[in-house]
Amino acid sequence: MKNNIDIQPLVDVVKTLRAPNGCPWDQKQTHESLRRYFIEETYEVVDAIDNKDMPNLREELGDVLLQVVFHSQLAEEAGHFTLQDVINDVAEKMIRRHPRVFSPENDEKSYTWDELKAQEKKNIQNSVLDSVSKSLPALMAAYKLQEKAAKLGFDWDELDPVWAKVSEEMGEFKEAIDQNDRENMEKEAGDVLFSLINLFRWYKISGENALNRTNTKFRQRFLHVEACVNQSDFWEEAKVQEK
Repeated sequence: MKNNIDIQPLVDVVKTLRAPNGCPWDQKQTHESLRRYFIEETYEVVDAIDNKDMPNLREELGDVLLQVVFHSQLAEEAGHFTLQDVINDVAEKMIRRHPRVFSPENDEKSYTWDELKAQEKKNIQNSVLDSVSKSLPALMAAYKLQEKAAKLGFDWDELDPVWAKVSEEMGEFKEAIDQNDRENMEKEAGDVLFSLINLFRWYKISGENALNRTNTKFRQRFLHVEACVNQSDFWEEAKVQEK
């Protein structure tokens, strides 16, 4: 038997909160005021995934879903679109982007995922880079910009020049430091990061994921050191009290 998903209870909750007798905080929210919450909830989903915490993942996915429903409710109130429009649009898009799965008899030409996306957006984009959101975290944006450019041939032909570029940018950064040029130091630091992201891309490493793993490792190690220091302090305090 097919298991139908019922999202209506959540929709009703949001509608009630937005109603005249609802919650004052929810009533005054806008797309702009909710923006940071969407970002925060998304990162909490990522944390749950990284920690392999399934109960927390379940909860955080619910929080993200709440954001989707809330934004859709705001749009419906303004007469722009409804939650059903959002659901229909994404379902149709996934079907359109998988012709081999949903319409194998009509799949006369094998298109890549990027080609299908380009066909959809050709009337609203001036550049292939327009599909990379300017709101992405900088490391993630750098990876995607380079990936998009590489697909159009804007890339090194082999790995050695990529390594050389990293060394070159490090040298320019060191030169800016020696000159104590604060503005140029920041510019060259950005170039170093950008060249490193490009190097990682050649090895199919996500800079965002790699740095997140290092952050997690540092956090765990620091917590251990902090606990040891605190334990030592308590030990010395106990010794003083004995005397």
